[in-house]
Amino acid sequence: MQTVIEKLHSKDWGSIAGDLHSKGYAVVTNVLTKKECEQLIAAYNADNTYRKTISMERYRFGQGEYKYFQYPLPALINSIRETVYPYIAPVANKWMEVLNINKRFPATHPELKALCHAAGQTRPTVLILKYGEGGFNTLHQDLYGEIFFPMQLVLFLNEPGEEYTGGEFVLTEAIPRAQSKAQVIQPRRGDMLLFTTNFRPVKGSRGYYRVSMKHGVSPLHSGNRHTLGIIFHDAS
Repeated sequence: MQTVIEKLHSKDWGSIAGDLHSKGYAVVTNVLTKKECEQLIAAYNADNTYRKTISMERYRFGQGEYKYFQYPLPALINSIRETVYPYIAPVANKWMEVLNINKRFPATHPELKALCHAAGQTRPTVLILKYGEGGFNTLHQDLYGEIFFPMQLVLFLNEPGEEYTGGEFVLTEAIPRAQSKAQVIQPRRGDMLLFTTNFRPVKGSRGYYRVSMKHGVSPLHSGNRHTLGIIFHDAS
């Protein structure tokens, strides 16, 4: 049986990059096994694993709860973070280039992490989220500091239609001088969704322009939904 890292290396990253360029997101199927998903869910209440717990209702972020991991991250999560990053860093750099933004991202995740820490952003932003019936997450962006990587990922740990209903992943695009556009996505258990953190370039008649994007979760009708969010930059 392939390990998670072997699975990730075997994916068609050319096609994934194409989806990120054209849509701002890409679904990568069958990254985690059912057992790995169950282990991550079971560890939700583990001691000495998380640095902070957030009640969404308290901050009017929605209805549900999430927990930020602390360093050192669990080996599986750290491996995913460091394996995926080099495949999408060239996409991020292309975005900066076509939008004429004077910023480039390093080739490896340890280098990005070092940049964050040098800027005082030293707290990990990897988190696990839990929603019950009626749970939802308002539209938002995960920036956390001056240094932020323009893409992030979510791993889906429950099977839609079996373990929960509703709870679709929602992406919105604020297109300049036009109405906003929404994408509704429902990956399966073990799938990974890569998507833009803040904005993406879109080609127009006069070159590329910036489209702002936000993400959230629609209300659950029943059951429980857990996801693991991996953000590549750290927080201040």
